[in-house]
Amino acid sequence: MSGFFGSILSADCVADVFYGTDYHSHLGTKRAGMAFFSEKKGFQRAIHSLEDGYFRNKFENDILHFSGLSGIGVISDTEAQPIVVNSHLGRFAVATVSRVANIDELESHFLSKHHTFSETSQGTVNPTELVAMLIAEGADFLSGIENVYEKVKGSCSMLILTDKGIIAARDKMGRTPIVIGKKHNGYGLAFETCAFSNLGYEIDHFVGPGEVVFVESGGCTQWRKPNEKMQICSFLWVYYGYPPSFYEGVNVDESRYRCGAALAKGDNIDADFVAGIPDSGIGHAMGYSHATGIPLKRPYAKYTPTWPRSFMPQSQNMRELVAKMKLIPNKSVICNKSGVFLDDSIVRGTQLRDNVLDLHQAGIRDVNMRIACPPLTYPCEFLNFSRSRSSLDLVTHKVVQKLEGRDNVDMKPYSDADSPEYEAMVEQIRLDLGLTTLRFQRIEDLVEAIGLPREKLCTHCWDGSGAFE
Repeated sequence: MSGFFGSILSADCVADVFYGTDYHSHLGTKRAGMAFFSEKKGFQRAIHSLEDGYFRNKFENDILHFSGLSGIGVISDTEAQPIVVNSHLGRFAVATVSRVANIDELESHFLSKHHTFSETSQGTVNPTELVAMLIAEGADFLSGIENVYEKVKGSCSMLILTDKGIIAARDKMGRTPIVIGKKHNGYGLAFETCAFSNLGYEIDHFVGPGEVVFVESGGCTQWRKPNEKMQICSFLWVYYGYPPSFYEGVNVDESRYRCGAALAKGDNIDADFVAGIPDSGIGHAMGYSHATGIPLKRPYAKYTPTWPRSFMPQSQNMRELVAKMKLIPNKSVICNKSGVFLDDSIVRGTQLRDNVLDLHQAGIRDVNMRIACPPLTYPCEFLNFSRSRSSLDLVTHKVVQKLEGRDNVDMKPYSDADSPEYEAMVEQIRLDLGLTTLRFQRIEDLVEAIGLPREKLCTHCWDGSGAFE
């Protein structure tokens, strides 16, 4: 995932963009950048790698030299951005939260017209540069954004910094959010609303799917009305979102609380404690604990001073070691006890398997695992957090392959919580991970916990629904 923040004020906005972007650090680990515009200096930009440090440390010297009444920042798990370009529309900077699934097709489109690409990302063209080129194909910014909506398969939300103001353009299906905040001297634009409160902004407007808004320090102008259809990613509430944030008016942590309470329904486990796997499992565990009356305890402490999320080595072996080093078991809570553990999801199962081994080594009696979403039976097609997640990586596919003895199995029956195939799959996952019991959230309970109509939520990961539109 990636996240961005923008600000346009009647006073210098550098500090707001710096701190507002930093509040999106949980969404990216690879690259970060900021761009500003001032009448005196024009466009200014800096981009740094986050693979060996924090956002704050990387940019604290840059902000001493930046100035401007408007600016944008982005933290990304993928490409270097913002991109600053010059075109017939004038100079502009663009930051995206996107997944361009048809990037090869669009690359060929531009190469056939003798265009060149100056930026690369993981051995291919930089998706944000590609989006900038699509914008520049338009007669004006709005028609250029419409061109992005028409040609990009996947998803794309954008902040575009111009010399006149900031353009906010949310993905046409609303798969990722943009929220506008307001304070006495201007506006902020964010993926995560948790970036607003300490900077003095109040939530002003949730940008709708496909909506385009032009923002100046003195006000906002709607350039394009929102589409009626929305497919916002449900996983934002389950895992990616920061607890104080709101999407579509629904708070992340309150949703997780309801999720945990839903998992407690009809769950007659005799346990000594309930615990959340840090960090996103904690809100789910609170809901489960309060619904059952089983005390909430902390069998794991997460050690972050020297193992921040932003430090993630390239080696898979080292990444697994870092993941293990972060969580320190507390034998006093664990030994000879029965615990109920809440986690957001099981993707590959590797880290959970290691956690369960640690719990058994610490002397736990029972490990009852409760997962806040249904089994991930389909790889995500729409957001960039799934780029490395092929279907073969998913624990569900590995287990089904074992059960069926073949590849390319139809996952539809395994996505039905009332089917014998689903029951067999969950049981095999339980056995493979060494769990005493295992239950996943039912999709209807997850939808109810989020609180939006199901047709407004993307649930593709769990039921294969949705398509490129």
